[in-house]
Amino acid sequence: MVSITISNLTKRFGDVVALKQLNVEIRKGELFFLLGPSGCGKTTLLRTIAGFYQPDEGSLLFDSQDVTRRPPHRRNTAMVFQSYALWPHMNVFQNVSFGLQQKRLPTGVIEGRVNKALRTVQMDAYASRKINQLSGGQQQRVALARALVVEPACLLLDEPLSNLDAQLRLEMRSEIRRICKEAGLTTIYVTHDQKEALSIADRMAILENGDFAQIGTPQEIYRDPVSRSVATFIGESNFLAGRIIEPAKRLGYWTVETNAGPFEGRVTNPNWKPKFNDRVALAIRPECFQMVAEKPSSNAIQGKIIRSAYLGELVQYWLDVDGLNLPVQISCLNPRQIESVSDKVYFVETRSEDVSILNS
Repeated sequence: MVSITISNLTKRFGDVVALKQLNVEIRKGELFFLLGPSGCGKTTLLRTIAGFYQPDEGSLLFDSQDVTRRPPHRRNTAMVFQSYALWPHMNVFQNVSFGLQQKRLPTGVIEGRVNKALRTVQMDAYASRKINQLSGGQQQRVALARALVVEPACLLLDEPLSNLDAQLRLEMRSEIRRICKEAGLTTIYVTHDQKEALSIADRMAILENGDFAQIGTPQEIYRDPVSRSVATFIGESNFLAGRIIEPAKRLGYWTVETNAGPFEGRVTNPNWKPKFNDRVALAIRPECFQMVAEKPSSNAIQGKIIRSAYLGELVQYWLDVDGLNLPVQISCLNPRQIESVSDKVYFVETRSEDVSILNS
């Protein structure tokens, strides 16, 4: 278990700056996620931490040890790749023990550590199975065991669940968190799956064009996005353009005039201080809207349903609202009935704390 300190880390590929002076400290035993669109730099950062890439500037510390120029095999990290990279001609035990065999450890030590790793991932009953006799989820567990058996200080995961079907992904999410926490591993996990990150991360970083757009807990990232790009990437949001007209009664809250009416909301970027008449964007999650019988004086819209989608646990509606260029999406949990597309006017409202005011 180590802390990882990244200071002013920069990586270039020719004229392309893949990582731009990144700074973050990953705590001991933390499950830290890297997310972002394709090409944002998350895999480059993971491979730089592993030692496969050398940074052009900056430093990388494991606890107080500078490992910036240290080769991969001397960093005491283990990496699980998207493809698992298991040997098909070997059985489970042989795959997991491969790294220890290369170190020429005593047979008794190898057997003890392999059996312990297989028990941790609940695969000890499959030690003699061939890889092609395992399901995708079982192969993922073997790949994890192979990483754990070398007793790394840091575990690096590069989209490890992307090859699994939806049900297996759900099962393995909690398993990966359990395994990492039981082993006390500092873990850095790259994924493009938002639900995966939100459900098991301690903290997460959103990368954008090689830089950190925001770092925080899953709840902080989801509820307090600091920019429109973060609110767009994590979850779904409705965006309303508006202008700040006055401060609200609560500290940090403002009243914003939009084409759909006035909204009271809060500034979610602590580094931005809005002013009167500033043009802003309001971000409102679909599930934060509630249907009401009559339209309130603020924080509400009215419109007609133009489309709906039933998803089992919720139903999504899209409302055509006068004055807005795009329909507003709302989500109703555990629907007892589904409203129909019609000329009926519906009223929906949201709480002030669920309205994020962003610098447009």
